[in-house]
Amino acid sequence: MQIPQSVQRRRWLPHSCPVSAAAWLLPALCLCGVLISADNRAGAGDWPLPRADAQSSGATAAALPSPLTVIWEYKADEAIETTPVVSSGRVFVSDVFGKIYAINQADGKEAWKKNYDTGFLASPAIQDDLLVIGDIEGNLYGLNAADGSELWKRTTEGEINGAAAFYKDKVLVTSQDGKLYCFLAKDGSPVWTYQTEDQVRCNPTVAGDRTFLGGCDGQLHIVDLKTGKAAGEPLSLGGPTGSTPAVAGDQAFLPIMDGAVLAFDWKKREQTWRYEDDERAQEYRGSAAVSGEIVVVSSQYKQVDALSANTGKRIWRHTLRRRADASPVIAGTDIWIAATDGRLLKLSGKDGSELWQYEIRGGFLAAPAIANGRLYIADDEGVVRCFAPETN
Repeated sequence: MQIPQSVQRRRWLPHSCPVSAAAWLLPALCLCGVLISADNRAGAGDWPLPRADAQSSGATAAALPSPLTVIWEYKADEAIETTPVVSSGRVFVSDVFGKIYAINQADGKEAWKKNYDTGFLASPAIQDDLLVIGDIEGNLYGLNAADGSELWKRTTEGEINGAAAFYKDKVLVTSQDGKLYCFLAKDGSPVWTYQTEDQVRCNPTVAGDRTFLGGCDGQLHIVDLKTGKAAGEPLSLGGPTGSTPAVAGDQAFLPIMDGAVLAFDWKKREQTWRYEDDERAQEYRGSAAVSGEIVVVSSQYKQVDALSANTGKRIWRHTLRRRADASPVIAGTDIWIAATDGRLLKLSGKDGSELWQYEIRGGFLAAPAIANGRLYIADDEGVVRCFAPETN
């Protein structure tokens, strides 16, 4: 069976955006980094969205003591390039050939599997008993998380790369057709659509009654979730992005393709800081993880950088053996990095020093999920692993 063409393209140009001729002089990769305060971090329980919470923090307050040990493995049929989500005692993952798997959190046994014979570059998203996921053909599925039965299906006009988000009784999803779609969670009935000027590949970030989108049109869009209309003019980013924004109070944080991470006071509609690497322009594919005063990003040039959330200045740098396409995750004060060379690393949030590592034969292309005192991660050979602290 051939890998779907959209999946093949992504392996070479992840999160790429069509841009102007001048912009093609830059690497055709969009930065993926976000920021949020510690107050909005996920708790010690489930991990229902790929970046942990509605604000896309990529962080949990619950630390994982090391060393960890693998307590179970589950072998999927194909490569997995998405982050697992965890809810109600199960781990949910999607593979590149269109299968969705529900795995029992306790023992790693398969609860159910559903095959759509398409391709998934987006992680599932869970709210209550509803699992929502979009595919490379632009279809959005609402499934019963208990047994995998399909509840509803809707179609967009472009490939879906980002995970869905939830606002009250509604589902939000972006598409490469440049639109943000809002559907009713109960039956998928359309509510409204919001149109940008180019592709959108991020997860919608939800804070209060607003959602935030970074676009390939080089703008930060803020949308009123009650009306589906823009809440003011979009904020200029100075370049395209495929990353997911994060919001903490009045602050919104988003990187752009040409090597800058931007912070905005979105209520005052002004930029508060901008970070660029003075030594070498970096390329970022994953989202940032943020907790309290620290923002962590990993680059295509093997650098893991911790930035000050207040000023954007770099606090420390850790150089990897190979790059990390996966987004960093923060658990307590520790940083978790999953690299393409198959290493899962735990770094100190204080100085970036290595605290622990585990190595596999394949490679990691997506971030881990941390829930209920365990870490869950999938690799490019389709193996899902559950790690837990060693016991005496």
